[in-house]
Amino acid sequence: MSSQDKLNPKDSPQVSSSAPYQTILPTAPLPEAISQNIDTIIALHRRYEKDVSQHQRAVETVSAFFGRPAFLYTILLGIILWVTPNVLPRRLGILRFDPPPFSWLQFSLTAGSLLVTAGVLIKQERQEKLAEQRAQLSLQLNLLSEQKIAKLIALVEELRQDIPNVKNRSDKQAEMMKEAVDPQAILDALEESLASELANFKNQEILDKE
Repeated sequence: MSSQDKLNPKDSPQVSSSAPYQTILPTAPLPEAISQNIDTIIALHRRYEKDVSQHQRAVETVSAFFGRPAFLYTILLGIILWVTPNVLPRRLGILRFDPPPFSWLQFSLTAGSLLVTAGVLIKQERQEKLAEQRAQLSLQLNLLSEQKIAKLIALVEELRQDIPNVKNRSDKQAEMMKEAVDPQAILDALEESLASELANFKNQEILDKE
């Protein structure tokens, strides 16, 4: 083999060690049903945000700052700048506008705490309303799904009985599942059970005290 046939290291392809390693993963489009669900959720949020007034939005914008670390650092810096000139010796000639026990500082912190609490409660109330709407929507969908499942079980049982090649047998569990559950009956049973459990707990406490 001649020297010309040998592979020259300079001519061979090399990958630079400084080049970033890139991996391109194929992405498949979302199914249409999932895309429709996402659009429905976005539409719900968009409709709810559209009804928010300007002053409500301004209060929530300010309230969002209260939960950030920058707000804590701002408070600490403000307290340091407030306390420092009031504890320095008088011979330095610095005016003590709020000497210990820092009455004005305490008043400012109390008023600020009241405003922060009010702002957080205002934002929390609107979030609770949105969460309640979501819970109502989830409840309605769950009830509808339960009714659909009961109907499907009933149709499958009818189909099983009509097919001659399938042995007919009695399935008590399937017979029970064919009927949709009454939500009010479940709620009444739950309340009755909770009331009975609470009464037993109180009676047990009375017996323990005696």
